[in-house]
Amino acid sequence: MTFRDFNAWHTPVLVEETMEALDVKKNGLYLDLTCGGGGHSAEILKKLGDNGRLYAADRDATSVRICEERLFALKATGQFRTVVAPFSALADWLPEEDRGKVNGLLADLGVSSHQLDNPKRGFSYLHDGPLDMRMDRSQEETAEKLIATLTQDELTCVFRAYGEEQYAARIARAIVHARREMPIRTTGKLAEIVSQAVPPKARRSGHPARRVFQAVRMAVNHEYDELSTLLETIPDIMASGGRVVIISFHSIDDRMVKQAMRRWEHPCECPSDLPCVCGKKPLGRAVQRQSIVAGDREKENNPRSRSARLRAFKFKER
Repeated sequence: MTFRDFNAWHTPVLVEETMEALDVKKNGLYLDLTCGGGGHSAEILKKLGDNGRLYAADRDATSVRICEERLFALKATGQFRTVVAPFSALADWLPEEDRGKVNGLLADLGVSSHQLDNPKRGFSYLHDGPLDMRMDRSQEETAEKLIATLTQDELTCVFRAYGEEQYAARIARAIVHARREMPIRTTGKLAEIVSQAVPPKARRSGHPARRVFQAVRMAVNHEYDELSTLLETIPDIMASGGRVVIISFHSIDDRMVKQAMRRWEHPCECPSDLPCVCGKKPLGRAVQRQSIVAGDREKENNPRSRSARLRAFKFKER
């Protein structure tokens, strides 16, 4: 199947804001680590000259295939390479000679439209399908296995830690009770169990399964660990004056990104009332103090942009 309207497959968010924050240099080296349908990657590649290079990566092989098709269709002068890999594999596939030379890095932490809208992928509580939620479909662990094997206490912890779910304990209890009667194998069944487990007032402010589905997806894909690894790796691979742009869609990811950028800007661990003896110097500064959000027009045209928050950081010139 040929995807001519790539944005219909997945609409990228905050494109103009992303490009402004990245400040793409014609002959620079850029990484898009969540290339999705290639929306952001395409805009980066358009700005690159003959000596400019782009690595477009994603852990979802289907996304990488579509991104590659989109980039080839541009017939741009810049060079690009696609990679199927999670954040944690960045140090494995990025060539040694490119480390410390990355001029710009982008990570869009949202779930792609094609993943949410395809019932077979099992990401959405709005579409009934197999309880899957794997971004990398080659991995063995699925949402069904996680729901079937975690204890009630473990489920409670997952819902609280990754979903900030107020009714985590009662939802976990309802799941354990339901799976004793029959295996929970579909997104529709899980959403139904969650909806019945929460009090009526929780059903009036958005879909009651939203936070649980977010938490399960994060656990299945080890998103917290993947992002933590990426944030630890970034300072070692960026070039002098390099820029990092990260787009988050919920408070957990945004908090991690905000705290990491704060550490990069203020790495000193010494007491504030004593002279610095740790020797850790600022790595750079945030491009903007507050996160950047979508404008009214984008929110209207693409409702999924409403929760997007962009943070950018510029490393010091060396």
